[in-house]
Amino acid sequence: MSKLNLRWDFWTGITVLSIAVFGLFLIYPLFSLFSSAFQDAMTGEFTLEHFKHFFERKYYYQSMINSFSVTACVTILAIIIGTALAYFMTIYRVRFKSALEICIIISLLSPPFIGAYSWILIGGRSGMLTQWLQETFQYEFPSIYGFTGILLVLTLKLYPFIYLYAAGAMKNIDSALIEAAESLGCSGIRKVVTVIVPLITPTILAGALMVFMNAMADFGTPMLIGEGFNVMPVMIYSEFINEVGDQANFAAAMAAIMVVITSTIFLLQKYVVSRKSFTMSSLRPLEVKEMRGAGNVLMHVLIYLLVAVSMIPQLVVIYTSFLETRGAVFTGGYSLDSYTTIFSSLGTAISNTYLYSTAAILIIVFLGMTVAYLTTRRKSMLTDIIDTLTMFPYIIPGSVLGITLLLAFNEEPILLSGTALIIIISLVIRRLPYTLRSSSAILYQISPSIEEASISLGASPLKTFFKVTAVMMLPGVMSGAILSWITAINELSSSVILFTGATKTMSVAIYTEVIRASYGTAAALSTILTLTTIAAMVTFFKVSGSKDVTL
Repeated sequence: MSKLNLRWDFWTGITVLSIAVFGLFLIYPLFSLFSSAFQDAMTGEFTLEHFKHFFERKYYYQSMINSFSVTACVTILAIIIGTALAYFMTIYRVRFKSALEICIIISLLSPPFIGAYSWILIGGRSGMLTQWLQETFQYEFPSIYGFTGILLVLTLKLYPFIYLYAAGAMKNIDSALIEAAESLGCSGIRKVVTVIVPLITPTILAGALMVFMNAMADFGTPMLIGEGFNVMPVMIYSEFINEVGDQANFAAAMAAIMVVITSTIFLLQKYVVSRKSFTMSSLRPLEVKEMRGAGNVLMHVLIYLLVAVSMIPQLVVIYTSFLETRGAVFTGGYSLDSYTTIFSSLGTAISNTYLYSTAAILIIVFLGMTVAYLTTRRKSMLTDIIDTLTMFPYIIPGSVLGITLLLAFNEEPILLSGTALIIIISLVIRRLPYTLRSSSAILYQISPSIEEASISLGASPLKTFFKVTAVMMLPGVMSGAILSWITAINELSSSVILFTGATKTMSVAIYTEVIRASYGTAAALSTILTLTTIAAMVTFFKVSGSKDVTL
């Protein structure tokens, strides 16, 4: 049974600091959110009127139905595409596999609103493909807006989650199981459905949760390409920024509903995985086969086509950033005017992005390493509380987190709204759990006997941690930190609610430029963000010495 250690030392301080960070910047804001959701704006009394208002009006509750429908479809398609891709890339020899995987990872880590913006440039009403088909064949390209556009963008963005999870699980399957199935007459598609898929189902469910949460919480894609197809994050944002009467309280009520939905899905997934989970030990990994004939050609064509379509957003923004523009119109010819414009008028947004993300990652690395050490090596009642608190950021969409922070810190004694600090805090809260999880995984691979040997030679436990344990953890932690940094520079959902003119980031600037139909500057900013992502990925591969990405 865990006991509460009251002896004050460095680790007690870290324990108290961790609880204070999660309590002040996560639990207290969530309490403020639910408090506002049940509060009358005029009288301050308890009321259920906001929830009644939401469920009585189709305009509002339809957004919840829309969110479920698009999220469910995205998750199903991502599972089908990602699992099939993982199967063929793992079982068969695919040429240029390493390059393909890097492209898949880049498409995953790039922000989805760039995908939405790119598809508008391609298939929008004045899109390049739309105009070419109209002028050449008098064919009217189907509308890219609404449900179809959101489904296209989010599926192409999120299927890599399933691919990475499923491919990792397939590498752990022992070929003896497959051989046993084949000896019993189970082959072809039946072998895949009855043997391979059940073995990787728990892992696929974990990936499906990531897809579902990302699709449900995404704000930029439906905002840019939804055009009347309202979903919950967009509706919450629209109501919150209106700031008329009790709109902020009503937005809080909708945000509370969304937290309940994501919490339920998260707990349901955890329950299903815990019932189906098992450990595989691959003594003989699956052998890579060579597919021959027409099947081999078809497999390569389909894989290359899928990856090419996934990379279209990045290629389109890079190309269009060098075109001459006049507002929303590309006038022909090439120019660097868009880059000149952004560096002269939006330079602050670029520097803010790198500054805020780097500050957040430094905090995340320190807290991630120390808190992971607490929860794995120095278990107590308080560390159990911390371990429980780390679950909460998984279930809070970015836009909801932004609103909770504003509601909690919009007045004295802690006035943070409008400052850079509140954006950094949101980045830390959102990404810290992922670094904690990876740091804990690394610690489980480090034998406690190494620390015991250091202490037996006269080093204090604290010195042992910083001189021995932390040094051994650092390569793995830094690899995870680079991935977290990539997601931080691409963050839009919370930043678009928390920013001011002085604290605008690149992702927010891209969003506002697209809304203003200033496509040239939006493309230039998107190119910088994309190239930064690619450079960070190259750094990740160098630091980790691996071609595998664990999310």
